[in-house]
Amino acid sequence: MLDANWPDSWRGAFRIELRAEAIGLAWRGWPVLPGVDPAPLTDGDDLTWRRPVPAIDGWREQLGTHAHEVATWFSDRTHSLLVATGTVLDAIEVDDELGKRACRLLRALGHPAPIIALPNGRWLFLTTVADRVPAELASRAGIQWHGKGSYIPLPPSPFQHGVVHWRVKPEVCGWQLPDATEVHDVLVRALAGADAAQLVHTTAA
Repeated sequence: MLDANWPDSWRGAFRIELRAEAIGLAWRGWPVLPGVDPAPLTDGDDLTWRRPVPAIDGWREQLGTHAHEVATWFSDRTHSLLVATGTVLDAIEVDDELGKRACRLLRALGHPAPIIALPNGRWLFLTTVADRVPAELASRAGIQWHGKGSYIPLPPSPFQHGVVHWRVKPEVCGWQLPDATEVHDVLVRALAGADAAQLVHTTAA
């Protein structure tokens, strides 16, 4: 998964960083998993765009594995870092244009959310677990809800053309995931083209 032209020292440092992130998140109760590259796509589906898949068969039975065991998953080779959704957290995946609008609205409200950026221009907004998403989001082909039975890549997982990174780190939110309903509402408003001033005025009223 790492560039074959990278020096061994770089690959080693990257492997150590991935392992440290996995252990730290597992200690916080996040259901992390090791990932590997999937088989090449044949239909060019941008929503699945060569993203990692769990390296463990029966990965659903491994959720909640202790951090000590998680450490062994990342000790022998460089894996992607995944987190399962639907138990501790959910994620809403959008394109970068909608992501930027929603991010501005969340900042204007003073309620930042952890946000991940993928190398293919997709953004992931992390939230608490939800039972459903609004119809305005569910009906849009470019928006994907990652809930129960799904998973997402976490920084600093490598992709073919870049590395997953944080746009807004969880530390900014004090590691408190924002309520899913609030983030969904902001995304719906961003879809409708509401600007930050409008949203703040409406909320204050």
